[in-house]
Amino acid sequence: MTPEVVDLTDVDVFARGEHHGMLRSLREHDPVHWHPLPDGSGFWALTSYGDVTAAYLDHASFLSSGGAMLGGSYRNEADTAAGRMLVSSDPPRHRLLRQLMHRAFAPETIDRIARRVTVLVDAAVDRALSDGGCDFATQIGPELPAGALMGMMDIGYDDAHALIDMTRRMIGFRDSSYVELSGDERLRLASIQSEIFEFFYDLLEARRRRPGTDLVGILAEARINGRRLSDEDVVFNCMNVAVGGNETTSHTASAGMIALAEHPEQHAKLLGDPHLLHSGINEMLRWSSTNAYVQRIAAKDVEMAGRTIRKGDSVTLWNVAANRDPEQFADPDRFDVARSPNRHLSYGSGVHRCIGASLAQVELSILFRRLLDSGVRWAVEGPVKRVRSNFILGISGLPLSLTR
Repeated sequence: MTPEVVDLTDVDVFARGEHHGMLRSLREHDPVHWHPLPDGSGFWALTSYGDVTAAYLDHASFLSSGGAMLGGSYRNEADTAAGRMLVSSDPPRHRLLRQLMHRAFAPETIDRIARRVTVLVDAAVDRALSDGGCDFATQIGPELPAGALMGMMDIGYDDAHALIDMTRRMIGFRDSSYVELSGDERLRLASIQSEIFEFFYDLLEARRRRPGTDLVGILAEARINGRRLSDEDVVFNCMNVAVGGNETTSHTASAGMIALAEHPEQHAKLLGDPHLLHSGINEMLRWSSTNAYVQRIAAKDVEMAGRTIRKGDSVTLWNVAANRDPEQFADPDRFDVARSPNRHLSYGSGVHRCIGASLAQVELSILFRRLLDSGVRWAVEGPVKRVRSNFILGISGLPLSLTR
């Protein structure tokens, strides 16, 4: 595929898993690529590891306040969370928000979440072994964010899964596995977003009546420069954590299961050397690159690779392409659980490195430690269904057989 026929907005290319060739072509021939859109606008696509990293680190030139996703919020033409949600804010407000939210990722909270995730994972794996298999994407993978939400936001199991269902539908608003594809998709997305906001407004109201030490309680009482966060700011940032956590870990877990099934020699390596689990999980993160890209807005004219990015232009940083760049990763299309160094960009980089990265590592470690220690074997037993999205490279269906 040549750069002339690339369409980075074609969600079906990503759903079919055909995006790597398209992105490789861009990285090799047009690493700073202008992508026109039918309405006459467009966006830049950065695909080399060096350029993507440089844009992450230069937060003065590449602003986050335009929203992380192309199109922003479908409630308005502009992203309504700009400057308010952690992922859509810039220094100094970003630093202040991050400091507040870090309190919800304290070691004691991580320990509490780890215990919840362990219980849920053990039960889900036991059920799957008893049944001889499962749909991993719906029956085991979501237990990771469910345990995290229960511990992070002090909610029950049913509420955690209800929230996961809502964020799945938001990301998969073009996917018939999650939603009915009828009517205006902009209104469909707005309706789903409103459900999530209502969920958090109800939770916030409960914390106003009875303060707590969970994320919602922390943000409800938080102050920046002596002023409390507005209710809308609290809700935006709860949504930020929920979407980021729900989508990354479970989809990465599914991708890791497929990778190990397709590379039995790498599975054998992990079974033979438990110390490789940390590097193995980082390789799953690089390999899957679940968060395909993030958007930035140019704060000024910037020269990159002989191209001029103009002030105000949308710029997309393609993690999924950078994570396969041979200039950074030896033999990048080889899945290697012992890969080192492995400075993947699946958590981003710089001031916007994912605030929940350490929690995601804990969740994934619990799952794969359980599978490895129990000697569980698995095989893919049917078609893998991928989410119709160019933003989150997720898996909506993964039928597996499981045996000891």
